[in-house]
Amino acid sequence: MRSLIRLFSIISVLFFLTSSAFSADTLRIDPVHSSVDFNIRHLVGRVRGRFMDFSGTIVYDQDKIANSSVNISIKTKSIDTGNQKRDGHLRTADFFDVENYPEITFQSNEVKETEDGFVAVGPLSIHGVEKEIHLPFEVLGFMKDKKGNIWAGFESGITINRKDFGITWNRTLEDRGFILGDEVKIKFFIESVMKKEEEEKKEEKEKKKE
Repeated sequence: MRSLIRLFSIISVLFFLTSSAFSADTLRIDPVHSSVDFNIRHLVGRVRGRFMDFSGTIVYDQDKIANSSVNISIKTKSIDTGNQKRDGHLRTADFFDVENYPEITFQSNEVKETEDGFVAVGPLSIHGVEKEIHLPFEVLGFMKDKKGNIWAGFESGITINRKDFGITWNRTLEDRGFILGDEVKIKFFIESVMKKEEEEKKEEKEKKKE
C-alpha cells in the first residue's frame, strides 16, 4: 500500500509539473498552514510539543532532483508544550538555552531519490552542535490557486538523540530509570507557496505601510 501511495504521489507531481512552468522555483514555507511537532518519552508516556515560529524555503527541480534544496530555521524560544512552567524550563540552559542558541537550522547540501522516496542530506544545528542528517520526505502534491499562486505540500519525520546535540539534562528515578527519554521524534507538515509576481508586489506594499 505504501509503495502504491508513493507511486500515485510521484505520478501526480510529475503530471502537474510537466503541465506548468514549475522548474527549480523557490517556494516559501507558509507557517499558517505548516507545523513542526515533536514528542519525547516522559516516565511511561510521551510529552508532545511544537515550535510556533519558523520559516524557510524549498526549491524543487523537476528535471534534476539534485538541484533541489530545503532550508528551514526554527526559533527555539517559540517552543510550546501546552504548559508555561515546562516551556520556561525548556528555554533555560538545561535544555535549549534560547538566549545563546536562538535557532535550530537545517540546510540541505544534497537531495536525492531512493527506493523509499526522497531524502534531503545536510547539517542540522541544535544547541550549537551541528550533525549531518538524512531527512526523508514525501511530496504530497502541487496545486495552483485562483490567484495563480503555486502551492506544494511536503511531509517529513525523523528521530534524533538529544544527547548528540548536547541536551543532556535528566533526573534519576527511584528504580534507577530516568524521567526523560533520549530519543526525540520530529514531524514536519509543510505547505509552501510560490506567489505570482503581482502578489509579491502587493505584499511588499502592504508591509511598507505597516
